[in-house]
Amino acid sequence: MGGTLVFRDTRVPAQSLLEYLDDGFFLSEFLENFPSVNRTDAVNFLKLAREHFQYENYSG
Repeated sequence: MGGTLVFRDTRVPAQSLLEYLDDGFFLSEFLENFPSVNRTDAVNFLKLAREHFQYENYSG
């Protein structure tokens, strides 16, 4: 997984959470299917992703 952002202490790519949500699943369903992912880490990743994309929209 060289260069792929994964959740801490797992091999689960963070992108997979975004794909789950994009497909209409809930965070709880993602966490059920990937029990090695910590809920706090998933929520923090979503916050960072939101901030990043908000910044991208304003900066051009």
